[in-house]
Amino acid sequence: MSKRDIGAEILAGINDIKEYKKGKIQLKVTELSEPSPPKVIRTKLKMSQSAFAALLGVSMRTLQDWEQGRREPQGPAVALLRIAEQHPEVFAQLH
Repeated sequence: MSKRDIGAEILAGINDIKEYKKGKIQLKVTELSEPSPPKVIRTKLKMSQSAFAALLGVSMRTLQDWEQGRREPQGPAVALLRIAEQHPEVFAQLH
């Protein structure tokens, strides 16, 4: 594994910003899709609420609130739901 030159990476990033501001380059933009509702994902994974909540690291009450529409997943939970939906094999290995 080669060593990274963090200083060079930072300078390259700064140069990219300068070029972007001058209109000379376009920066890469990636939009992440919103995951399906938690209940849909859990059902596809064929998991109980307690097992799914444990894998996500949330309480069963929190998962129930999400599934019943009283609350919305936030931050890292959204990322985990996206992974569970797009790569169910990861969750199957953990279960």
